[in-house]
Amino acid sequence: MKKILVFGAGLSASYLIKYLLAHSKKENWHITVADQSLPLVLSKIKKHERAIAAELNIQDKVKRESLIEKHDLVVSLMPPSLHVLIAKDCLKYKKHLVTASYLTAEMKKLHNAAAKAGVLFLNEIGLDPGIDHLSAMEMIHDIQVKGGEIISFKSYCGGLVSPEFDTNPWHYKFTWNPRNVILAGNATATFTQNGQLKFIPYNRIFLQTETISVKGYGQFEAYANRDSNGYIKPYGIEQAKTVLRGTLRKKGYCRSWNHLVKLGLTDDQLLLTQAARLTWRELITAFLPASSLTPEQNLCHFLGIDRKSTEFKKLQWLGILENNALGIEQGSPAAALQKLLQQKWKLNKGELDMIVMQHQLTYALNGKIKKRISSLVVKGEDEVYTAMSKTVGMPMAIAVKLILQNKIAARGVVIPLTREFYEPILIELKKYGIEFCE
Repeated sequence: MKKILVFGAGLSASYLIKYLLAHSKKENWHITVADQSLPLVLSKIKKHERAIAAELNIQDKVKRESLIEKHDLVVSLMPPSLHVLIAKDCLKYKKHLVTASYLTAEMKKLHNAAAKAGVLFLNEIGLDPGIDHLSAMEMIHDIQVKGGEIISFKSYCGGLVSPEFDTNPWHYKFTWNPRNVILAGNATATFTQNGQLKFIPYNRIFLQTETISVKGYGQFEAYANRDSNGYIKPYGIEQAKTVLRGTLRKKGYCRSWNHLVKLGLTDDQLLLTQAARLTWRELITAFLPASSLTPEQNLCHFLGIDRKSTEFKKLQWLGILENNALGIEQGSPAAALQKLLQQKWKLNKGELDMIVMQHQLTYALNGKIKKRISSLVVKGEDEVYTAMSKTVGMPMAIAVKLILQNKIAARGVVIPLTREFYEPILIELKKYGIEFCE
């Protein structure tokens, strides 16, 4: 019997756990799900005969190591900063590790030791990063095998609300970690465009956007995401003149969000020591230049927008000009904004989310310039089995199965860019409705 340990039972874990339990009898698995909330774990494993729940503070070294030692493979759905902590324990006890998070420099340092120990630390096997890698590499390799040369590679992904539940003026609701949405774009984006190195700093990231279209779903806007150039060599597209990875939102979102950035509401460094006594109207007034104008007039003047504009109405709808309490005892403006938006942008019971992904490849083949566009749209089933949970959890779960079936030869610290990953995982994902359309 193979034993699987899952750290984390939050939203992203729902489909992963469901898949592991569904395959546990056939594959002869036993699954332990550990989380600081025991009731949450119990709600996910549903008294399954091949699963047990464990209540765990991940910082409890003794209990954490004890759990890892007893299992064959560990799945970490913890915050990215905790993966290395878990990875070092996995190295100590020679256990495989699977995460959906971006590969960090600290994790990379464990490569030689993990390879020597004969274990696989598989990172970036969720949605983005994850499915984007699998599908992109399948396309890239297919073009290259035919003798084609990649000229331009663009890849976009967004977690959105399904159109039938798009009921607020921002056309957005939280479908994943709210904190990550609040702090999105706060690092300078790096990419290559027409052979030139390009940077977009935080103060312009939501202003320099592209428009893309997805058949049947209309237009979206995309802003550059993180370090696109870091994937040029791993993807084997060194000759490409343009390489860009971006995040998708509905039209009009980015410029309005940039107003919140410009106001200072996404600042996570400033400590509001008097937060408990502040109202939203007072906070906005504090961020605006001194003026005899009303806060509404001053806000419009500062942002360069009209009182009748859609952008002002979006800000007004959020309630940031109301005399309502911030709702936090102490914290940053970003923390206060997160609390507010979690109320305003809540995905309510019965509402569905949606994942949209698109790759655009331009390439030269037989003396001709050609273009391939591949799009993916996935809708959630309900507020537990969301599209986000499905597209993050399913690639991880299938990878777990392949590793335990000894069908993956790779060892060390790896991201899923080779055929042994993308071919079987993409084939199985199609069976669950996760399929690209070219």
